[in-house]
Amino acid sequence: MALAVCLLFDRRTDRLLRALWDRLENLGVPTLKSHTHRRHVPHLSLAVLREWDHDRVQTAVQPLLNEQSAELYFDALGTFRRGRAWLVPAVGVEVLQLQATVVSALRAADAELHRHYQPGRWVPHCTLAPRVPLAALPVLAAAVYDVLPLEATADHAALIDSSTGQLWPLTYVV
Repeated sequence: MALAVCLLFDRRTDRLLRALWDRLENLGVPTLKSHTHRRHVPHLSLAVLREWDHDRVQTAVQPLLNEQSAELYFDALGTFRRGRAWLVPAVGVEVLQLQATVVSALRAADAELHRHYQPGRWVPHCTLAPRVPLAALPVLAAAVYDVLPLEATADHAALIDSSTGQLWPLTYVV
């Protein structure tokens, strides 16, 4: 079980990413749409926590968010070990600064951050498919590159429990 601090996308971007999930599913590539509890939403995680006090985390990150949006540009496909495939975003300095600020606030709230979300180790990404078999990568890549590039807007944020999909909205982001 993990709790994530996530940037969420505007309606247009969310719709485009869900359409990509649908396309991949129709091609036989399992995506976040059909993964575990099936309540996943397109997102970009700023931090993932292994241990936390929910109220302290929410209190710590809520004031860091304001009413502007973050513009992201997706024009590449990435993979992590164990088959996680994701869109690679070009992010502005404001997103990098927000991630570092969120991590500092979470540390002050005594939350235990997953090692991949430490500043200097964090790789911004938008997961498409969590466990892609090597043989399916060409199918996935062809489908993804048919729709890229994608200009995206993250206009709100949430805390999300990855084990259940429960979402606690936060305010708008940078």
